[in-house]
Amino acid sequence: MTSGDNLFGRLLKRTPIAAHDLPDPLGAPTTGLHLLLNDMAGVVQMAGPLRHLLLQQKPHDQPLPLRDYLLPHSRLVIEGRPREWQGLLLDLDFPGLGEQTLHLRGWVQPLADGWLLQLIDIADLLFERQQSRQREACQLIAGQISEQLRACSVTRLPVTVSEQLQVIAQRWHIPCLALALLDEDQQGWQIHRQYRAYDAPNLWHDGQRLGTPLDSLRGSAPQRVAVHHGLDEHSRVQMLFGNTDGFAVPYSDERGVTAWLLCGFYPVESAAPYLQDRDWMTLTGALAGPLLARLREQQHHLQLERIESLQTLLGTGWWEISAADEQIQLAPALAHTLQLASSRLLLEDWLRQIHPADRDELRSRLQALQQHGEALSLNVRRQSADSGQAACWYRVQGQVTGSGEQRRLVGFMLDISDFQNQQQQAAAAHARLDNLIASSPAVIYVQHYQEGALVPGFFSASLQPLLGWSLADCADGALLEKLHPEDRDLYFERTRQLLREGSVRARYRIRDQHGTYHWLLDEARLLRNDLGLPVEAVGLWLDVTDATLAAEQVKQSEERYRILVEDSPAMICRYRPDLTLTFGNRPLATYLECTPEQLPGVNLGSWMSDEQRAAFVERLALLSPELPVSTAEISLQLPGREHAWWVWSDRGVFDEHGQLIEVQAVGRDNTEVRRSQQQLTQSAKMATLGEMATGLAHEINQPLNVMRMAIVNVLKRLGNGDVQIDYLTDKLNRIDAQVHRAAKVVDHMRVFGRRSEIEQQLFNPASAIEGTLSLLAEGMRGKGVDLRISETAFEVQVRGYVDQLEQVLINLMVNARDALLGKREKDSTFKPWISIYAERDEQKVRLWVEDNGGGIDPRLLERIFEPFFTTKPIGVGTGLGLSVSYGIIDNMGGQLSVRNSAEGARFCIELPIAPNT
Repeated sequence: MTSGDNLFGRLLKRTPIAAHDLPDPLGAPTTGLHLLLNDMAGVVQMAGPLRHLLLQQKPHDQPLPLRDYLLPHSRLVIEGRPREWQGLLLDLDFPGLGEQTLHLRGWVQPLADGWLLQLIDIADLLFERQQSRQREACQLIAGQISEQLRACSVTRLPVTVSEQLQVIAQRWHIPCLALALLDEDQQGWQIHRQYRAYDAPNLWHDGQRLGTPLDSLRGSAPQRVAVHHGLDEHSRVQMLFGNTDGFAVPYSDERGVTAWLLCGFYPVESAAPYLQDRDWMTLTGALAGPLLARLREQQHHLQLERIESLQTLLGTGWWEISAADEQIQLAPALAHTLQLASSRLLLEDWLRQIHPADRDELRSRLQALQQHGEALSLNVRRQSADSGQAACWYRVQGQVTGSGEQRRLVGFMLDISDFQNQQQQAAAAHARLDNLIASSPAVIYVQHYQEGALVPGFFSASLQPLLGWSLADCADGALLEKLHPEDRDLYFERTRQLLREGSVRARYRIRDQHGTYHWLLDEARLLRNDLGLPVEAVGLWLDVTDATLAAEQVKQSEERYRILVEDSPAMICRYRPDLTLTFGNRPLATYLECTPEQLPGVNLGSWMSDEQRAAFVERLALLSPELPVSTAEISLQLPGREHAWWVWSDRGVFDEHGQLIEVQAVGRDNTEVRRSQQQLTQSAKMATLGEMATGLAHEINQPLNVMRMAIVNVLKRLGNGDVQIDYLTDKLNRIDAQVHRAAKVVDHMRVFGRRSEIEQQLFNPASAIEGTLSLLAEGMRGKGVDLRISETAFEVQVRGYVDQLEQVLINLMVNARDALLGKREKDSTFKPWISIYAERDEQKVRLWVEDNGGGIDPRLLERIFEPFFTTKPIGVGTGLGLSVSYGIIDNMGGQLSVRNSAEGARFCIELPIAPNT
């Protein structure tokens, strides 16, 4: 044992300390607080680590009395002088930093010319002592609460709970205290009882339903509800506690968390610092445990009373057979109903109470239940001494519970005599009615009136041979699904008329089990009760399919051809899957420069190119019974015309196997619209060439100047007679290269200015980038615009027009150039650049055009592709460039989009990759 341990042990035993056990005050003490006092109890010197925790740490020039360092209540301990304190243990409280209190215990001894007061921290000892006292008080109160709740009567139980809540609240100064239990339906919480101090707000009331806020708290330990600023995940819990500090203690049993002790307006950490979570759990368990047990016992008792009353009223009761013997135990009410002297009797005696016709089956079912666990459910008759008396029927049900020696057969017997006898009488009457209706040639039906609707309740047997359906096939709205879609509105109107007028006569189609529709003549009448309210509808169906179809076919044939031939201004025709026309109206014949009579047998594909015909046939192959309609724009070479464009809509006609047998088509001439679009595109292209004129002049002048200078130099050498073959060859090669350069620019301008091909072609988008750069690159660089061109490292093919894609790229680059040069006019240090690069995935290729011009106003991004919309000054630009570009990319099956990047605008041209490339 060390000298420190010896010193601490003697301190606890309150033994005076010898002088030789004390540490040297002039050294560096490692524990406690050391005060050097004079004879008048003035503090001369301080030492020890605790001195840094004192509010007053340094003595003044003149020693201050020790009492000035202490809290007021500790000053009485040091009355007199230090020599009078010898041999005493002094418990002193010093004010510390941060409003803390230092609880110290020590002794005084003479040292040189003064006195040494040595102190150690005893805060932990005081806290444990107070905590122990509080725990003992908590356990004592918990025991008293539990005893009170178990001993009181059921009628006084609510009052006793309120009294115990008052005891807890007054003992620990809780303003509002409540006990919350689960609702009877286990869906929320309810205040069982509450208590509040006379000056506390009315936070809760008895019987108050709380809902489910408490479910968000953890039920494993008490939960502190503190007030926070802003949103909190337990905001509903805070509202439950009045948005103030609260404390919730859970109680759990085998059913989970079944109770909460709620403390309102209660900062538990400061109000009850010596109570731990387990103390609160003990207190809540002493209150909630006995209470829940008493409540469940009371509920169980009431339930037993209800069951006994119900068994008596229904003439039913439970029975039980144990595995150990051959006896059966009956419920007292059931034994009384069966007029038995005892509720316990032999199994065979009980079976003798059953009618012989049912006795053997019941015995067999009981054996199956005993041996194999097969559930028992059987209707049996009771043996009666009077043969003329109506049979008394019972429903016997049972199951196996337990295992081993505890295995039992448990079940009940229910008197169903009235129901069974009525069922037998109804079955006999129903059988007679079925025989009568089955002989009828029509289908007789009954529809029950339920909440404003008529629901099928009966069909005669003739329904089966007619449609193949049964009553079950037409229940729950299934009859409506069997109606022809075109006749459902007619059926709904039939029902409304029947309910409104009391009788109806209608004709509609119903599908049979083979998918064939039958026309039925429906005649029905509504039956009402004594109050005039609808009860059911009785009617019959007559099959009139043959007559209706014959009339309908004649009507449809006449109407179809009359509309097609006489009324339609559009081109209408029918043709086979191989595109051979079988019918065409006069507008189609006029376009093809023939008569309607000459159209049958003509192949519609003969007016198309090979690619157009292949695309047309491929589109027809996609038609199906589920998606029979297709619309597209087709191009034809008509007699006397350059090209014609039709908007063409096909509808396929299929046989019962889903095979396409005919196509019905409607078309209109779209040639003028298409030519206007082409002219608009060409105009935009020529406008682009006009905008590039200055740059192109520079492109051509540059190689011309080089050639002129080379020729002048050659002529000078010839005039001086100083001509070398190598020099002349070099100059002529430079002239040839510049001639090729100028010719390439002019040739590409001529190609770009041509009209686009009629049909789209396969091409590599990289060639459009090369063509664009050949026209614009030198001009851009000449104006100080840095072109950042990325190599295209892949080979793909897209379908469209390469010159139109160049037109789009030129529009984008020219717009970017104008924006960049305008920005440089305002900022001479600005260094403009334009970036062009491409990327691809499995389905699409994307071309990006990006600049550092600052981007487009976000408010204008949605309008940037609108026709005639421009941000340039009046008289500069047409506003058609981006609109035409958008239409060009859309016509190629792609998409043109724009968004702002970090430095400027970023346009994306997205095109689908052609299949098999």
